[in-house]
Amino acid sequence: MTHPIRTLDDQDEPALLRDQFRQLLRYRALLAGGVVVGLLGGGFLALGGEATYTATGEVQVRSATADPFATGASADKGINIGSERQTAVSDTVGTLAARTLASKGDPVDAGELLSGLQVTNPPNTLTLRFSYTAGTPALAKTRAGALASAYLQIRRQRTEGSIDNMAEGYRAQLKPLVEQRDQLEEQTGGTGAEDTESARANLVVAISELNRKIVELNALDTTPGYLNKKPVEPTVPTGAGLPLLLGLGGVVGLALGLLLSWVRLVFDPAVRSTRELVRSLGAPLLGTLPRERGSAREILAIGRGDSRLAEEYRAVAFRLAYDPAFASSRRLLVTAPRGDNAAAAAAAANLAAAFAEMGREVLLVEADLRTPSMAAELGRAAREARPRWATTEDEDGSWPSGSRCTVDVPGSGAFTLIAGRPVDNVPRALTSAPVGRIVAEGDRPGTVVIVLAPPVLSYADAVALVDRVEGVVIVCDLREVHRSDLERIREIIGASGGSVLGALLQPGRSRLALKERRTRRKSGGGRRRGGPGPGAPASTENSGTASPSDGTQGPETTGDPTATLGLRFPFGSPAGRR
Repeated sequence: MTHPIRTLDDQDEPALLRDQFRQLLRYRALLAGGVVVGLLGGGFLALGGEATYTATGEVQVRSATADPFATGASADKGINIGSERQTAVSDTVGTLAARTLASKGDPVDAGELLSGLQVTNPPNTLTLRFSYTAGTPALAKTRAGALASAYLQIRRQRTEGSIDNMAEGYRAQLKPLVEQRDQLEEQTGGTGAEDTESARANLVVAISELNRKIVELNALDTTPGYLNKKPVEPTVPTGAGLPLLLGLGGVVGLALGLLLSWVRLVFDPAVRSTRELVRSLGAPLLGTLPRERGSAREILAIGRGDSRLAEEYRAVAFRLAYDPAFASSRRLLVTAPRGDNAAAAAAAANLAAAFAEMGREVLLVEADLRTPSMAAELGRAAREARPRWATTEDEDGSWPSGSRCTVDVPGSGAFTLIAGRPVDNVPRALTSAPVGRIVAEGDRPGTVVIVLAPPVLSYADAVALVDRVEGVVIVCDLREVHRSDLERIREIIGASGGSVLGALLQPGRSRLALKERRTRRKSGGGRRRGGPGPGAPASTENSGTASPSDGTQGPETTGDPTATLGLRFPFGSPAGRR
């Protein structure tokens, strides 16, 4: 029995992430292109840009104080380091530094000078770090020192200006008090009363206090700060080196490639994963064919030793054999969505060989009458024989008359091939009475009929056969088939009375392999109508397998098929047994 198709839960986030990552890896060209662009950009920035040098000087800021060694004196008294940092990058400092540099032979505008300056403050310190970036080490050193000195000079000027202003204010208060004292001395004439002496004493005290404040202001230490670290000429250019820029460029390029791959994935109409293939086709995935490079030109994988491709075909044949939908009719239509039909032809031939290996009597019908190539592909393995279904009136030279040949599979047995030939009216040939008798062979016990049809979306030939061959297997490449194509195939086959048994994924072929296959097909030339296909010998002499001539028995098989597989008979007893 078969189990219903189980689709993965859409909310399975790990599975979805894995699928999306695998889908992004399909666009390796975009990923590689993004990485290359990033590396080129990093290399250009490292090698193409101008070298810059940065010189750094450190200034420790301090406030004016009367006695810096007094107990409890604080160096940060009245200092706001944020405001001092803004002062260091102000136009006033830039203008003063520009004047100093101009006097030394470096004429520069204040705005241009400040554009290369960066002032920072290390945490928990009263230090300002002056970093200046220029094109040469000497220029960076000179300008960094000039800006630091200009800042200290501006700060000293402002401190001394504040002291002068305060002292001038005290002197302004002192002047009327001195005049008052002199007036009192004149009034008393040297001999004052008690009230006059008291007023004079108060004036003297006030004058003494103001004089003391003026003296203290003049005695203040107005040092604005110390240049703890003088700027020196840098020895290496500033900025990231070549290895770091290349690494950053690679990371940015990879991110760009992933973004481009995601955009390409969003607008890609192709099937993204097997999950979408199963959902779009409405049928299970029968198998995925592995790639075998050494046997690219051989259509039959079964019969070669140690072939993973042959084992996959055997697994697909066994799965179909125990499928009730196929076992009830034992007729199978193999086709592709569109384009090249070579993969479907290889699948039909190998499935026929696999069923023959089970001991079944297999009839492979090549219904691709537009570009027939099965007999040429099988080559020497195919030899001509007379079909049991042919009657005297059918021997008129038209297809399928005279197209039967027996294909020997080394170590597995043999199956019968009805090779295709070009005809004038393909739909009439496919719906003719001889074709009906061929398909009816599937009703005989132990017989399997496999029909190879052209791509279902390219021609209507497969649709014309669906009412006779109900079970359909789609052979496709996951990277080329579109979701809309699969949905359309499901609708067409369902409306024609058939059912899709499953999908068989072929390995993606390289461009070189496709070109070689087209060349071989062109070199095969045209086929003569009314005669056997290419590769079918005219006589059966020296053949190891006899062909029936009375139409009562199928072709004999060579060898013991049970030597390869442990077999059961899913279709009842083999042909000839009752």
